[in-house]
Amino acid sequence: MTELDTESRAAQVPDPDEAAPSGTFVEALAVEDDDPGLFPGDTGVLPFEARRVLALLLQRRYLAAADHPVEWKALLTHQQVVSSRLHDLFVELVVDRDYEIAYKRQVRSDGLTIPVLLKDEPYKRVETLLMLFVRNRFRQEQGAGQAAAYVDAEEMADYALGFLAHDETNLSARRREIDNAVAALARERVLEEVATGRYRILPVVEILLPVDRLRELTRWLHGADEQAVPAPQPDEDIAASPQEADE
Repeated sequence: MTELDTESRAAQVPDPDEAAPSGTFVEALAVEDDDPGLFPGDTGVLPFEARRVLALLLQRRYLAAADHPVEWKALLTHQQVVSSRLHDLFVELVVDRDYEIAYKRQVRSDGLTIPVLLKDEPYKRVETLLMLFVRNRFRQEQGAGQAAAYVDAEEMADYALGFLAHDETNLSARRREIDNAVAALARERVLEEVATGRYRILPVVEILLPVDRLRELTRWLHGADEQAVPAPQPDEDIAASPQEADE
């Protein structure tokens, strides 16, 4: 570079001590992003919609488009980053677009010591019986072309009572057990009460009891001692959230 070039380039650099010409404005460039975040001290990087979906997935057993259409749309938009955040916790995101249900599943890998956030808890005996009953009803109504499947509490009670031992005498205790099982399936969002004693069977039952598992348990029930009904695992895909695991 020649001396003349150096002088010319230097002449183009404004003198910091020299006042700007009258009527001109020198805009200061922002050194860093002054975004205050969603709350004081917020260091998160996800937009609100993605954070809300992530929180709901951690809070609930599953997220259904029918119950949360706005959040379902946000999940599909931010699926990759939400899945990545769950992977940071050794949890997988499963999105079933056919049934429009999303749920989480505990990661398990040989050679890795992983803190388990999601518990694997089998359903109780009566809950298993009712799961089989409502799953069969759901399939029947689907096969008949019905948009939704419904079941009454009395139908479920009669079905479960039919598996009691012949010498059972404490029927009131068994009825309480059945009522508690119905309430548990309602909390799990397998059933939705639409009127007193009347329930809609939610599509998640298809995931909890896939066809092969349904057939296996049905065959077992028709050929085994009713006192030893094997409680199906909740397939870990609808396993409890970290909050539930501490209860």
